[in-house]
Amino acid sequence: MKERLREMLRERRSERQRKLRRQPKMRRVDAGAGFQIPRLEIPRTARKRRRRNRGPLRLPTAAIKQVLLSSRWVSLFLLVICVLSLVLVGMDERFYLTIIPVEGAASIPPAEIVDASGLAGAHIFSANPVEAAEQIAQISGVISATVSLQWPNSAYIRIAEDSPIAVWEQGGEVYWVNRNGQLAPARVDIPGLLHILAEEPAPAATGPGEALEARDEPEDANPDEAAESEEPSMPFVPDEVLAGALQLRELRPNIAVLHYDISGGLSYQDGRGWRVYFGTGTEMAQKLAVYETLVEHLLAEQEIPVYISVSNQEKPFYLASDS
Repeated sequence: MKERLREMLRERRSERQRKLRRQPKMRRVDAGAGFQIPRLEIPRTARKRRRRNRGPLRLPTAAIKQVLLSSRWVSLFLLVICVLSLVLVGMDERFYLTIIPVEGAASIPPAEIVDASGLAGAHIFSANPVEAAEQIAQISGVISATVSLQWPNSAYIRIAEDSPIAVWEQGGEVYWVNRNGQLAPARVDIPGLLHILAEEPAPAATGPGEALEARDEPEDANPDEAAESEEPSMPFVPDEVLAGALQLRELRPNIAVLHYDISGGLSYQDGRGWRVYFGTGTEMAQKLAVYETLVEHLLAEQEIPVYISVSNQEKPFYLASDS
């Protein structure tokens, strides 16, 4: 055992001695004599071998994908697509409104409604249904209007029309009369309506508030300024005139034409040869009773009147033909 330990110690000492040996000094070695490198010649078949060993040509697909799929190129591509789409849609005739049906028009010609809407021939992208409905509602006799668009070239118009109840003729012009007494130009001939022939100009429409405002105006107001500020109002038929005419038509359905003038009111030509005046208001039943009684008395006396007036049923009068 001891011998083994001694041998191990000897080995360690020998190793230390080997490590601690001094290295010999480096000597400078002089360069050898130069010599000329022989010229190398490339064989003729080298290019063919190089092409054969090079392999197939490969494109840099990764770089190409990175360039093409960048956000800038994608945005530019989408912009070009949008511009081309707008140009094609704007130039294509299939997107211009050519089919415009009108519903609810009984007395107003559909062509007039379409012209007022301004939709005929318009592009569907430039058409404004709200503005078109407002323009249609300004037509006399139209209560309300709705406009809807249908892709690609259709517009649908629906109106609510104010049906006339009588015809008012004045100065060679023919108007329709609605239930509120307002006048609108007559567009077509509607049979069966009561015809009122006005022999005097129709009064201008004034509301109840307008009379009060006129009453409150100062006396020193300039009449020229008032005339400039006053807006023209739409003509209308007074309520008592319209109510009396409708009541007469209801009591005497054979009456086709009534006459109206401010002095005598409503009148019509009796088939027996004279004119009878009834005035205005809703007391036509009493006036008709007084009229028939007076006619019976005149016929019994064999008097043929020129005209009879029962505008005031309490004080009727007549003009005899021999007077």
